[in-house]
Amino acid sequence: MPEDKNVKAVKSSDIRKPSNPGNLSTSNKPKTIDEYIAAQPEGVRPYLNEVRGAISEAIPEAEERISWSMPTYWKGHNIIHFAGAKKHIGIYPGPDAIIYFSHELEPYHTSKGAIQIPYSKDLPLALIAEIARWCFEQEMGAK
Repeated sequence: MPEDKNVKAVKSSDIRKPSNPGNLSTSNKPKTIDEYIAAQPEGVRPYLNEVRGAISEAIPEAEERISWSMPTYWKGHNIIHFAGAKKHIGIYPGPDAIIYFSHELEPYHTSKGAIQIPYSKDLPLALIAEIARWCFEQEMGAK
């Protein structure tokens, strides 16, 4: 087969895959948190509902919406997100919260702005609520 001189080799690290938390097809993107949870595997839904309840109780002033294809709590800005993944629930409070709660988050895998809570562990609902409230207060104090 002749070599096409117009085709460049591409490294796999140069290929950007679209982010799609919860493995939703782009044509079926949820418009509400209820739709997001309903689209998740049956075994994941109870975890998502518990996280939703903890955050809703902690920051009732915030509006529920979908942002970045994830359930989000919003009040002028995104406050906190959460999502279901294959092996964990992701909580996305941002990097400042990860630093502030670093001691309490030691049992979990964290990255710059994310917390991964494996389905094999109990959900730390009180901690999730505390983080959500802290994020809300930080955001409202910044205004």
